[in-house]
Amino acid sequence: MIRDRMGMLTTIKRAGSPVFGSGRGVPLFRVFAAIMLAVVPIFLVACSVGPNYVRPTVSVSETYKEIDGWKVAQPGDALSRGPWWEMFGDEDLNALAAEVNISNQTVKAAEAQFRQAYALIQAAQAAYFPTIAAGASYTRSQRSANTTSSMMAGIPFSDYLLPVTLSWEFDVWGRIRRTVEAAKAGAEASAADLEGIRLSSQAQLAVAYFQLRILDMQRELLNATVAAYERSLQLTKNQYESGVATRADVLQAETQLKTTKAQAIDTGVQRAQLEHAIAVLTGKMASSFSLPVKKLAFTPPDIPVGFPSELLERRPDIAAAERRAAAANAQIGVALAAYFPRVTLGATGGYESSESSNWLTWPSRLWAVGPAVSETIFDGGLRGALTDQSRAAYDAAVASYRQTVLTGFKEVEDNAAALRILEEESKAQDEAIAAARKSLEFSLNQYEQGTVSYLNVVTAQAAALNAERTGIDILGRRMAASVLLIKALGGGWKSDDIKKSLKP
Repeated sequence: MIRDRMGMLTTIKRAGSPVFGSGRGVPLFRVFAAIMLAVVPIFLVACSVGPNYVRPTVSVSETYKEIDGWKVAQPGDALSRGPWWEMFGDEDLNALAAEVNISNQTVKAAEAQFRQAYALIQAAQAAYFPTIAAGASYTRSQRSANTTSSMMAGIPFSDYLLPVTLSWEFDVWGRIRRTVEAAKAGAEASAADLEGIRLSSQAQLAVAYFQLRILDMQRELLNATVAAYERSLQLTKNQYESGVATRADVLQAETQLKTTKAQAIDTGVQRAQLEHAIAVLTGKMASSFSLPVKKLAFTPPDIPVGFPSELLERRPDIAAAERRAAAANAQIGVALAAYFPRVTLGATGGYESSESSNWLTWPSRLWAVGPAVSETIFDGGLRGALTDQSRAAYDAAVASYRQTVLTGFKEVEDNAAALRILEEESKAQDEAIAAARKSLEFSLNQYEQGTVSYLNVVTAQAAALNAERTGIDILGRRMAASVLLIKALGGGWKSDDIKKSLKP
């Protein structure tokens, strides 16, 4: 018997077998067999529309311009895959850098964003499977007597419905596969972003730490200079009392002493700011964080630079830009798939009755199953606009990738040049410091003998102090350049680590 329920649902009830039906009814297994015969060929010819991704090409030179005479890393001689900061051999830095991975809030935010991106993969993959829903409803209604004739017209009746519905889209044109491909590439880009932010935070910490230690060295130098100037002032006062020096010499010595004291005190401002910056980078409150004064006892380590082609694999920002290009390429396929019809399988089964007493009995069963094909005939150019948008987004991602590569090579060249030039400058400055010390010693001896004025001593003292401070400043710049070169080279990271970050 076929009963039309308000024109919305057709219920087929057949006599015969309680499992598959017989007699006048169509056997249910035949229905499914016909459906599978129609579906299997669809899967066999299924394809993914849109361009297959190929990494954008970039021109890479065979060697860096600024590393003439530098050590080139061999395959087993690259930076360690572990904590790169340990090559500096500073225990305080090691402890602080380890805190970045644990407590830095920017790193935590990036880690959360990666988990969001990974969840999008799972959300996209869910479309591979059918969607099954169940529910129950009760309605009390009455048909109009002025519509098509019906024995139920004008008579109120109840309808108890317990349906289970299934909807499954066949990925004939690869829309779902391209969506999953884009989601995976996006998650890989997010994983690279996480490593880039972690590397950047670690580099910021190392630079701030070395700057703080340079200020400690500056402060120690100024304090030692203050002590020397105090001795010079006392010598000048003695010379003045004996009639050898003038009052102007005493005033000049006092001025130089107090100026240097002020300079020593002034270093505290920048040191406090650097200390506070380190606290934030390690996830601590600035008011409860402090570092004891300590001077650097080492020079920048040797850094194997490697070959330019390796840079594409060792910088997380380059890897992230390349993965975004892959995601944008996959979105082109998603946009093109909209031009083709969507093939879905729908199925409904359950129980329906007008009486609650026999609602869940076998004669109240209902089912309907069948495929459907839908195609958009006219959309006012929407699909064309979305396709153009996805192609433009891909072009932008490729340009961003190539720009990131250019920036990466620039940063390597910048810091390699800085280290090479600063090393030469440091050698020259060491000679200048030695000459300034001899000049100061010679001027003091002449002044004590009364052969030169105190102005010669002041000039020699100022030159010696400036030479010493410049030497310390060069050391600080070399340490910062070392950190920035390691960062420019990608630290201890490698693009293969992306795959490890995604769960199988």
